[in-house]
Amino acid sequence: MKKCKALWMSVFIWGSGQFIVCRQRMKGLLIFGIQLLLICIELFSGYWPEYARGLIPNFSIRLHGGFFTKGIWGLITLGVKTGVKYGDHSTILLIKGVISLFVLELFTAAYLWNVMDAYKSGQKIDKTGVYNSSKNYFKQLFSKNFAYIVLLPIGIVFLFIVVMPIIFSVLTAFLNYNRDHLPPGHLLDWVGLSNFRKLFLVPIWSHTFLKVLIWTVIWTLAGTLSTYFFGLLQALILNHPFVHGKSIFRTILILPWAIPQMVSLLVFRNLLNGQFGPLNQILLKLGIISDNIPFLTDPIIAKISIVVVNLWLGFPIFMVMMLGVLANLDQSLYEAASIDGAGSFQSFRKITLPLVMQATSANLIMSMAGNFNAFGAIYFLTQGGPNNADMQFAGSTDILISWIYKLTLNQQMYDIAAVMSVLLFVMVGAVSFWNFKRTVSFKEL
Repeated sequence: MKKCKALWMSVFIWGSGQFIVCRQRMKGLLIFGIQLLLICIELFSGYWPEYARGLIPNFSIRLHGGFFTKGIWGLITLGVKTGVKYGDHSTILLIKGVISLFVLELFTAAYLWNVMDAYKSGQKIDKTGVYNSSKNYFKQLFSKNFAYIVLLPIGIVFLFIVVMPIIFSVLTAFLNYNRDHLPPGHLLDWVGLSNFRKLFLVPIWSHTFLKVLIWTVIWTLAGTLSTYFFGLLQALILNHPFVHGKSIFRTILILPWAIPQMVSLLVFRNLLNGQFGPLNQILLKLGIISDNIPFLTDPIIAKISIVVVNLWLGFPIFMVMMLGVLANLDQSLYEAASIDGAGSFQSFRKITLPLVMQATSANLIMSMAGNFNAFGAIYFLTQGGPNNADMQFAGSTDILISWIYKLTLNQQMYDIAAVMSVLLFVMVGAVSFWNFKRTVSFKEL
């Protein structure tokens, strides 16, 4: 049968089943060209031709291997020789190994397509006796899968720009990559789950992780819900028929959103300075306080200050969003509720709030995920401070992402930072996916 013959031919020589059995010359040559490209990359990126001619008696993959063999070797061993000039750089070997695996995956996908296509093309000939030309095949392929073909280059770029750094971070969590083992002076080693055990079982690390995680959750909920409901309040006020000059008030209230967040945070950092800040000076002159308020240096007051500043910066986006939702609500619902004897509060609780939350639930979830990783809101205002002697390289207002930043840039503890990044990714992804599944927008897909 032609399907079996085409299949077995294409298993060994890509595209041969299509070219010989199915008479699809152009397609067969194209698929064979992919196999030829794979072989050429490996052969001519290394010293395999010289080795075959006997010019390299002491051949080693480390020095003479090609792109794929050397990449996989580096990923497994992470190097065998130390030294700045002639030694192995474990981080570079890891990156090259990941890239080689990604490229191999693309070639593997092409190989599987080659085998499946050879079988299906031969099967179609067995059933109909008709030989489909390469031209007709590509026409049908483009007409049925045009969207996927157009998105394929973007998908490949996404693979290398987005997915590869994530894979690199995950792999780093299983290495001893810290200030005591920095390449190229030292080689890295695979240490398995020891970094995870350190984070959860070593008291100083587990204590710090738990405290930072609790504050991260509190900050996420407080920062998100405060901006959401304060934005709703402002939207309801501006939407009220008795309010005049709405455009003026709307413009004023949008200003915190229009100013770059980093600039606003640095201004607030100076404004809330515990010793020389204008706010403390004004309160002292008015006699409201007798001592300076440590807005950014007291652990509790600093956390409250962060939430309040975030409220100022974050509510305009929800206000604008909800103004649009309120403007498009069906007024007949309120008329029917009024006829049934419902008051203003009942109408708000039973009609306005459910409809607004239904329309903005996806944005609420995205805002919550953003606040969970809100590095700027913490670092530019307090830099994670004030310092806390009971915590390992973390301050009282540090959230997980700012703690990761300190572990990476200040302490060079890339292994623990990578573990934190993996946990952060899992937590945010799981909570966001669970919440999205519960939204009406997701259920309607």
